[in-house]
Amino acid sequence: MFLKQLSLLNYKNLSQIEFEFDSKINCFVGKNGVGKTNILDAIYHLAYGKSYFNPLAVQNIKHGEDFFVIDALLEKNKKEEKIVCSLKKGQKKTIKRNGKIYEKLSEHLGLIPLVIISPSDTDLIVEGSETRRKFIDSVIGTLDTQYLQLLIQYQKTIAQRNALLKYFALNQTFDGDNLSIYNEQLSEIGQLIFKKRKQFLNDFIPIFEKHHSNISGGNEKVALKYDSQLFENDLMDLLVKAIQKDRIMQYTSVGIHKDDLFFEIDGFPIKKFGSQGQQKSFLIALKLAQFEFIKKQSGELPILLFDDIFDKLDETRVQKIVTMVNDAVFGQIFISDTHAERTELIIKETHQSYKIFPI
Repeated sequence: MFLKQLSLLNYKNLSQIEFEFDSKINCFVGKNGVGKTNILDAIYHLAYGKSYFNPLAVQNIKHGEDFFVIDALLEKNKKEEKIVCSLKKGQKKTIKRNGKIYEKLSEHLGLIPLVIISPSDTDLIVEGSETRRKFIDSVIGTLDTQYLQLLIQYQKTIAQRNALLKYFALNQTFDGDNLSIYNEQLSEIGQLIFKKRKQFLNDFIPIFEKHHSNISGGNEKVALKYDSQLFENDLMDLLVKAIQKDRIMQYTSVGIHKDDLFFEIDGFPIKKFGSQGQQKSFLIALKLAQFEFIKKQSGELPILLFDDIFDKLDETRVQKIVTMVNDAVFGQIFISDTHAERTELIIKETHQSYKIFPI
């Protein structure tokens, strides 16, 4: 996978800008606020059909404008691919591949394998379980379109069941037969999602542990644990037992939409007991494991985005990453940084081809 050219029009704070990229390392340097991260986000947008930093699509249009366009030329399997992502206010976002509009976003996911490492990844530690579930789902969903369809079906069924529970409360009525239809659907779909998540984490956790040991020098004992009600219970049994609670709360209180990932250091939550440096090491290991997992499953080297990363890492961690570049662990890399001289000094150590773009 090689992103050759990128053109942005009215994307966030960028009016119009074009790039021709190096096949190995590309650096965007400049002061804070000039749009370096927005360029990385545009590349992420191409891969996932949405912004990494702002999920409200219309807010990615430059102030005072009515639309944005992200236009890219890629090389994949020795074949050129032209991808255009665009949005006009009041209309649906479109993604075109070689001039043809996708009917469903899920058809596009996986075409551009990509991983981003950003300071905002701390949300995975400090925010609620939904953020960590989205991480799991994004990694699996990039490689498994069936999984995406299962998630869509599950979320739709949850919404319908919740609407029914609200109807019961509002009208002071109850229809167990009607509710049982949704219970059966949720149980069937939920068990399949749980099975896929469990298999993914069985494969993913050893990769994560390897990368964390490499980054930290093996001096810290960390754990990544999957928490789900379905380890010890059948989902149908859970739904039946929770009916009275669900009627009172007017929403579905059990299921795989309550799953979580526990991040631990020395047996304690890293959110409370990990230093900033330890949390950074944990998150970088998590993203490098994502990179390796996608690489193994897809047979391709994903594009890697480093957002403001050298400003957030000590010299030892930077050296570990540089070593990985030298060992050809990574493919094409995009880096944003505020210090041009520092960036070039680090990049030269990789002995790889590179381009630096002052922004």
